[in-house]
Amino acid sequence: MENYKKINLKRLLREIQSLNLNEYDLIINDFEPITAWAAKLRNIPIISLSHQNAVLDENAPRYARYSFERLILQYYAPANVKFGFHFKAYSSAIFTPIIRKELRHKSVTNKGHYTVYLPSYSDKKICKVLSLFQHVKWEVFSKHSQNYQFINNITIQPIHGQDFIKSITSASGVLCGAGFETPAEALFLRKKLLVIPMKNQYEQQCNAISLKEMGVTVLKKFNTKQYHEISNWIKSKKSIGVHYPDNTEDILDAITLPFYNRSILATIV
Repeated sequence: MENYKKINLKRLLREIQSLNLNEYDLIINDFEPITAWAAKLRNIPIISLSHQNAVLDENAPRYARYSFERLILQYYAPANVKFGFHFKAYSSAIFTPIIRKELRHKSVTNKGHYTVYLPSYSDKKICKVLSLFQHVKWEVFSKHSQNYQFINNITIQPIHGQDFIKSITSASGVLCGAGFETPAEALFLRKKLLVIPMKNQYEQQCNAISLKEMGVTVLKKFNTKQYHEISNWIKSKKSIGVHYPDNTEDILDAITLPFYNRSILATIV
């Protein structure tokens, strides 16, 4: 909700009106509002491809049937044709996650540590909770830290793509927010997963419901009161079996078909 409050409507409208799309016959959009609205106002066909589309799909789990945030999402980035990505293919318009190649082809091991990515929490808060589990090695990736920190059994390090891949592919489990990319990668790697959705973040709340239905451990909050839930998760051997094939070509075929079939596109513009 905070993200929507920060939107400068005057600036947004100015950028939409000034965007030059004269040379384009078709826009493929990833839920970016300026290009989407500029194309809509100029009657240029738009194909949208995003996780948000999957969250808005009628067949996908939803946090609340009526929500102001959901209403905003519905009109945030308009499109003629919409495809989405989700943890499961809830409809024919939803694909399973695209897993980056460097992770898809990486060897998967278990070196006993736990990979942590909770950007909505401070390093101090994370350490306060994780320090309760002194027998566990935690590798925390932090957007708040520019340097490595070593606090007993906890390593805090800045976010770096290759370091994160190395950590998550060799982890015993993954503790993260209920976003989309990191949980999807953890599921693909068959890693034990615990997620904590951000408060007042509609998309993450919907993701949490989907993950919980799949058997993933979900916590509403992250503090010392969740000691027993986190402890039980650490002791658990449970991982969720998913099938996330490399379906990039199928996705490209699906999103370009309406463009080649102009009669179909004409009926939806």
